[in-house]
Amino acid sequence: MKVGILTAGGDCPGLNAAIRGVGKTLLLKYNARVYGISSGFLGLIENDVRELTEEDLSGILTLGGTILGTSREKPFKKSKHFLQEIDKPAIIKANYDKLELDCLVCIGGNGTQKTASKLSKYGINVIGMPKTIDNDVFGTEQTFGFHSAVEIATGAIDRLHTTANAHKRIMVIELMGHHAGWLTLYAGVAGGGDVILIPEIPYDLELVADYLRDRQARNKNSSIIVVAEGIKKGMSAGHYIATKLSKLVEEQMRETVLGYIQRGGTPSPMDRILATRFGAYTAHLIAKGNFGQMVALQNGRITSVSLKETAGKLNLVPKDHPLIKRALDIGTCFGAKFD
Repeated sequence: MKVGILTAGGDCPGLNAAIRGVGKTLLLKYNARVYGISSGFLGLIENDVRELTEEDLSGILTLGGTILGTSREKPFKKSKHFLQEIDKPAIIKANYDKLELDCLVCIGGNGTQKTASKLSKYGINVIGMPKTIDNDVFGTEQTFGFHSAVEIATGAIDRLHTTANAHKRIMVIELMGHHAGWLTLYAGVAGGGDVILIPEIPYDLELVADYLRDRQARNKNSSIIVVAEGIKKGMSAGHYIATKLSKLVEEQMRETVLGYIQRGGTPSPMDRILATRFGAYTAHLIAKGNFGQMVALQNGRITSVSLKETAGKLNLVPKDHPLIKRALDIGTCFGAKFD
């Protein structure tokens, strides 16, 4: 049995743990041959592949990044080279056949899972593994990378509290997440954010301004506003909120955009465990010949869902999420009125 592994899209903590989990299980339990594909789908287009040994997979559990490298190559996106259209999916299929692979493991977020689903239609046996700090992959309750990012973002909010208190200021911090507010919600609650703004809940800045004025009236001399990047398209959400609110409440504000720091560094223990569980389960699916699947966490158990069910869909924060309800109970403002 020969299996190829690639990591595609943006990096996040836990990728190496996932590579190790699936690779070691294949090597030690199923006596398979494992091949690492460099730079995501680009590696299959350029045939940049090498065989991995157990030694290659040792000592990488705690490492950030990915030993395979990654890219945002989208093989189904039309592109031109030397005025001739390149059929990248056909090239991938040809190299897959040339390597005599029995399965291709695609570790990545929404875009990667969508590409994996399309490749399965080309006769390629595919298994997807969901990763992203955004936690927005449809079909799984959690992706690895999310827990680590929540810890990093929470630590940043903790530090902003001390500066906000010292200078009696309103501080705005912008977190990642694309169209989903999971990271902002969880880090905002964990870090004691006074205002949390996420894409799933339409906000009214007048309501936020009223909330901040009320805090000032109660001698709350500092406030923390945690915003998701997806609440404002085309510009920095943190800068936009700070600029607009400073005029409404006549208060000077400072914004911080945490940026790529959220995606780097050592994975948390929880992400190492989840990535390892995903990896081992992936190997079992391959051994059973159960292809066209994405491994997933559902009700605390590792299972799998059809790639067809996940492609093109997003896992967004429901407005009645229990964490939102509890945050409202303790006085957190989401910039909206709730029944």
